[in-house]
Amino acid sequence: MRHLITIALYSVIAFASTVLQAERIKDISSLAGVRSNQLVGYGIVVGLAGSGDGGAGVTLQSMQSMVSRFGIVADIGDLNAANAAAVVVTADLKPFMKPGQTIDITVSTIAGASSLKGGTLLMTPLLGADGETYAIAQGNLVVGGLGASGQDGSSITVNVPTVGRIPKGATVEKLVPNTFLTAENIILNLHQGDFSTANAVSDAVNNIFGPNIAIALDANSIKVTAPVDPSQRVSFVSLLENIEVMPAEPPARVIINSRTGTIVISGQVMVKPAAVSQGSLSVRVDENTETTQGTTVVSNGDQTVALPGEPVSNPDSTVTTTEDIAKAFLFDDGVTLASLVDTINQVGATTSDLVAILEALREAGALNAELIII
Repeated sequence: MRHLITIALYSVIAFASTVLQAERIKDISSLAGVRSNQLVGYGIVVGLAGSGDGGAGVTLQSMQSMVSRFGIVADIGDLNAANAAAVVVTADLKPFMKPGQTIDITVSTIAGASSLKGGTLLMTPLLGADGETYAIAQGNLVVGGLGASGQDGSSITVNVPTVGRIPKGATVEKLVPNTFLTAENIILNLHQGDFSTANAVSDAVNNIFGPNIAIALDANSIKVTAPVDPSQRVSFVSLLENIEVMPAEPPARVIINSRTGTIVISGQVMVKPAAVSQGSLSVRVDENTETTQGTTVVSNGDQTVALPGEPVSNPDSTVTTTEDIAKAFLFDDGVTLASLVDTINQVGATTSDLVAILEALREAGALNAELIII
């Protein structure tokens, strides 16, 4: 097996030197089962300069429970959480982390604390999804934000003072089991599923290690036969992930962000023969009010007198329309992305006009691309 790996190493170098603009397998895929695990825990931060939770019930109960572990009997009414805060601690446990190694943690308030600056996190167990304890966290917080307030109620906050970090603040206590050394096969999962790319990966692996070593299972996964000897697996995977592959060209897509007006068009978008006429119609409505003097007629016997009355307001609306001259342009068969964008830009189309043109071309069957609106 060692001789095979040595030969494969030279083959990988020779293969990589002949492929231009290829990508390594490690950059386009990941090993199944080799992943991070999220940890979470509940703890208390102490030593705050009056920016804690105050009279929050959850914090007072936590403090009472903590001191009781040291044989101290305390009533909740005797405690004050002005310098303490209840927090949630989160961390990512990287794959293959061993007991005794340390990981970074993030500490966030869950009650009324205004700042964690200067605080110290007390010993906090971090649990996995299975409820088991995988790490223990403790240490002094590093807080990048700050806040200040005046007696008149004015205040200022810079960044987020209620979230802090402790570099290497947790010690791993339990190993996460995985099947890397015992599984019969290694499964590669592509970051972007594509049948052509999956087939290209299996072909590249078979060209290096021999036929039938890799089999594409579907658009996302490739099964690779692993060495039986566990001591050879790290060397095998190091060679495997450095094999360079020419990924398949992505499908034709047009992605439109309706909130920002951003449009991304992939390079494979082609347009069939079509004619487009683009113009704009604007309608303007001017609202005016004409005021005239009203009259009041008063009759007294045989005499009739017209006296000034209340002013009378009469609305006066003017509606005008302006239509720009429509600009027509023609798409020939097989128009590429560059020609499409240049033609639309030449007529001065806005982002909304471009979206309307692309939607109309797709409905007309002239644009064979997936239109995605996010």
